[in-house]
Amino acid sequence: MSDKLSRYRQAKEISKENRLWPLYGAGFENLGRNGQPITVDFPSYGSDELLVRHDACGICFSDIKVINAGEQHPRIFRDMRKEPVVLGHEVAMTVVGVGEKLRDQYKIGDRLIIQADVWSGGINYAYGYMIQGGMSHYGTIDQRVLNGDDGNYLIPVQSQTGYAESALAEPWACVIAAYHLRYRTSLKPDGVAWIIGTTAARDDYYFGVGFDEKAHPRQLALTNVPEPFAARLREQATRLQVEVIDMTLGGQPSAVGGQMLFDDIIILGPDPEVIEAASPYLADFGIVALVADKPLPRPVQVDMGRVHYNRWTYVGGPGPDIARAYSDHRIRAELKLGGKTWFVGAGGPMGQMHAQRAVQLSQPPALILCTDLVQERLQALDDMLGAEARAKGIKFVCLSAQEADYQQRLAELAGAGFDDIIGLVPVPPVISESAAYLAPEGVMNVFAGVKRGTMVTLDLSAVYLENKRFIGHTASTIEDLRLMLRETETGHLSPNRSVAAIGSLSAAKDGYLAVRDAKFPGKIVIFPHIKEFPLTALPELKEKLPTVYAKLKDGHEWTIEAEKEFLELMLP
Repeated sequence: MSDKLSRYRQAKEISKENRLWPLYGAGFENLGRNGQPITVDFPSYGSDELLVRHDACGICFSDIKVINAGEQHPRIFRDMRKEPVVLGHEVAMTVVGVGEKLRDQYKIGDRLIIQADVWSGGINYAYGYMIQGGMSHYGTIDQRVLNGDDGNYLIPVQSQTGYAESALAEPWACVIAAYHLRYRTSLKPDGVAWIIGTTAARDDYYFGVGFDEKAHPRQLALTNVPEPFAARLREQATRLQVEVIDMTLGGQPSAVGGQMLFDDIIILGPDPEVIEAASPYLADFGIVALVADKPLPRPVQVDMGRVHYNRWTYVGGPGPDIARAYSDHRIRAELKLGGKTWFVGAGGPMGQMHAQRAVQLSQPPALILCTDLVQERLQALDDMLGAEARAKGIKFVCLSAQEADYQQRLAELAGAGFDDIIGLVPVPPVISESAAYLAPEGVMNVFAGVKRGTMVTLDLSAVYLENKRFIGHTASTIEDLRLMLRETETGHLSPNRSVAAIGSLSAAKDGYLAVRDAKFPGKIVIFPHIKEFPLTALPELKEKLPTVYAKLKDGHEWTIEAEKEFLELMLP
């Protein structure tokens, strides 16, 4: 290691130049000034704050959503013209200044990553949204990050860990988190439940568990419940001191700040109209339990945005024990061992990560199907993972949706259905069409973030007749990020394999445009402190920086060795 790189790592000398990319409002025309980053004053920091240097920053499609939405984005709540946003939440950083009150905890040269979803006082101050992000030379870490609602959002990084792989631990943590989702297997204790009867409802329902002395809701709303069952519920509620509310469908009482929301909505003998009318009153992490034994007459419009962001889910069973609709078929989030997995829209950066994780599982699926519209992206995916998968005995298939025999081959591969379908395309018709290939007991995980209010047509009869489940989420927790960093630093998973292109800070706008236009199959990583370097795909390094290219794995995978060589050449 050269003296120059060693000094950089130790942060003993730092440049006082401070450049960043301001976003003044919606649209790419409001990114930077004249299409370039700007120079601002070197940041100050207080006695209980840190000054950090941003070493590497990944670009996420979530950044494009902020550029497109500006102040209409749900995580932005300020005048961007006066206080521009600096994007960048996939970031590796080094401590270059320590306030006097933090000197027992931090020192110059400490390496860190951040769980970007920062909450303080119940307010979301996400890094790269409300707090200045990684598309800048330096940033200040204050008590919102160091002492937030979930504790300290910073996570230490080992000195030998690469900058790019550290930064990409954040999106990778979101991938890992998608397979750790957990759902209740009973009514929410001390929650609010709503039971709705339909014309097909019977009168012999009961709760085996979840509505007794051990656990029960605090409030119970009843609508059109068959009288014999309603009478038993009222008697039980009186004994348990549960408040009972009589309601008509569409006549929900107002709660503080808006309409009353329910942790559990139980629909007896459901019909599509009742499901669609009741579902909007489901609380975050809420469950709709469908109790029936006959198919619905038509598909149902499901708010997939709230399945994704609010963690709604639908369970079901035939009755008469309603509790079994929750408990008999626990929701499996991990890919089924030896099963069939389909990644819909696998050619993009996040799809690539999902496929890599599936291949590298100790107990992987037997079949992994990756589909996309762009054959070149699929070819890159096969080049990256195909040989490794087949060596493990996995049938690894990359199939372009543009091929003439796509539907025939898809049906042949599906057979009786896929055990797991991971949705990476936020397009309602694609989600609906994919769901038709889900096997009994299968799980469809909608990873791509569709907006709240995005309705998707689904056959919810499959929820209670075939125990199919529809789930989704993207974000990660501090523990997810810690786990991913451990997986990285122990060599179990390599975020470096996700890197597709690199560039200097001035190349960030080109990077955002490339992500918007899906130019690369993998991630773009910006190194803010290097000399001017245009956005460059890794294979192009063969001509531009041959000594760096020589240290790539197989000519297309980023490595720690390649990063060291790159920094040796490109640090000023």
